Amino acid sequence: MTPSLRSMSFIVYCLAFPLGVLGNEVVICVTGFKMKKTVHTVWFLNLAVADFLFTGFLPLNAVYLALDFHWPFGEFMCKLSSTLISLNMFASVYILMVISVDRCVSVVWPIWAQNYRSVQKASCVSLSVWIVALILSSRIFIFKSTGSSYLHDDSITSCKNLALYNDYTRPSVNQQLQAMTITFLLLGFVVPFTVIFSCYAVIIHHRRRNCTLASQSSRPFKILTAVIITFFLCLAPYHIIALTEMINDMPAHHSQTLSCIITIGAPIATSLAIFRSCLNPLLYVLVGQDCKNRVCKSILSAMETAFQEDVSDSHTESVDTRQSTEMTALNTDV
Repeated sequence: MTPSLRSMSFIVYCLAFPLGVLGNEVVICVTGFKMKKTVHTVWFLNLAVADFLFTGFLPLNAVYLALDFHWPFGEFMCKLSSTLISLNMFASVYILMVISVDRCVSVVWPIWAQNYRSVQKASCVSLSVWIVALILSSRIFIFKSTGSSYLHDDSITSCKNLALYNDYTRPSVNQQLQAMTITFLLLGFVVPFTVIFSCYAVIIHHRRRNCTLASQSSRPFKILTAVIITFFLCLAPYHIIALTEMINDMPAHHSQTLSCIITIGAPIATSLAIFRSCLNPLLYVLVGQDCKNRVCKSILSAMETAFQEDVSDSHTESVDTRQSTEMTALNTDV
């Protein structure tokens, strides 16, 4: 990594830590203690907890970067810090997937959602997401370790996958790294975002079929859309670079051009993925209020407005339920 890219990455780490910790702490306080429990607040509370845990360990990674990839914190902290990175990515993307499915069900089957959608069930689903994310991240805790790479002298202690302390050009080592990259790509990006985009396609089709105007989009839907788009834009480059690096490690596809792309793109993509963890609180405020209201109201008030259930939609849904199922589906907000 060049000195300029290392400096850029270090600055991102230093900015993401206070913004992420303070911003997500505010979200946790608002959704967990200041507001009435709803399905919406359960989703966004868990999303904030995932980002809070991740950003809380960023100073360790910032020191690791500043010391030219020398890890002075011991093997356990190496495993824990790396596991939290994976846990954050899996938990965040699966929570967004669950939110998208929840919104899709609410639009397509509004009466069923009104009768069976509850805070208790949302809490159980969230717990299941954390268990799945922890299982998928356990491999990081097992395979991460500290040691001296064959590329460094004994004075440098790295925090890497165990395979990287050996010659990664060996077929068995290379196959292990390829398997981990493909697994992370499929389960941590391709599968959940396929579900998310499918849910959005169903929602859009339903709205068009029922002649629902785009202007009727509710505040929660706009916030969710902004969060998902931001997550995709910040994580897609990271996975693309990881896939490119895997291809470049294959002797048949190795090229100097790909090596240059990886050298420049990897720090940028990683910094972008890290900075994503502190963007959600800003989106809740910026998308959740009009510009005038943002100036006049406090951040706490803006976040409370962003997370609350849409009361007007609930009233409309109640009236339409007494009329007919079709009219309920027409007037229920996304």
